[in-house]
Amino acid sequence: MIQSMTGYGKSVLHLPSKKVTIEVKSLNSKNLDLNTRIPSYYREKELSVRKKLASSLVRGKVDFSIYVEMTADETSTMVNTGVVREYMQQLRNVTQVGSSDDVELMKMAVRMPDALKTEREELDEEEWKQIDAHINEALKEIIQYRIDEAKSLEEDFKTRIVNIQSALEEIKKLDGDRVEHVKERLQKALTDLKVEIDENRFEQELIYYLEKLDINEEKVRLANHLKYFLEQLNTEDSNGKKLGFIVQEIGREINTMGSKANFAPMQKLVIQMKDELEKIKEQILNVL
Repeated sequence: MIQSMTGYGKSVLHLPSKKVTIEVKSLNSKNLDLNTRIPSYYREKELSVRKKLASSLVRGKVDFSIYVEMTADETSTMVNTGVVREYMQQLRNVTQVGSSDDVELMKMAVRMPDALKTEREELDEEEWKQIDAHINEALKEIIQYRIDEAKSLEEDFKTRIVNIQSALEEIKKLDGDRVEHVKERLQKALTDLKVEIDENRFEQELIYYLEKLDINEEKVRLANHLKYFLEQLNTEDSNGKKLGFIVQEIGREINTMGSKANFAPMQKLVIQMKDELEKIKEQILNVL
């Protein structure tokens, strides 16, 4: 069963004082390209989160985010009262006016360095257990998304492989006509030259020439590669890289067959196979 590398998962956790939203999305990539955005007070768990993501998603350009929205009347940022008062006093001394407007002085003071202080929130392990469970939910969702996305890819692959197999069967039927066509063309070329030929020598040279154009090995290998591709689609694991290698081998056999064809009806079928294979190549890049 193949999986797409395109996917999206989301889970929302409601805690007494905050709302935690977990999002994970992925696109296709040759390797695992992981980007995480985690609030600073959960940062000590980042390594374990990255390991979990790598183990579950394997490959792709992955963006993982934890967003925290405070819902209670609490804030970790507070006014540093002593610092602000000291700034205001210094500003009064600068103005040297006893009746300075304290509101205006405060507006200036709170913009000064260290006027506000943020208390670092310590990690609550019980809270993290709930968040971790929701990370697992988001991962389940994105994996299911990947599986659903891959179903259409799998059907498309099967259809195009069957089309290539059908073209291969047509090529097998045309191979006998191709040989006769080559013989006739060579015989006509010699006749047009109006020279006497040794029939035995002509047959020997013809056999040598036809051996160079023989495509029986290519037909057998291509049929085997197509069969193997379909078998790999039905395995339990999704292995886009292996499918990509098989597609390369399929392309190699089709190209060799096309270069040896030397027969217009057969070359048309080779072009059709190449067209189907290119469409597979485009989609195989998105398979995990």
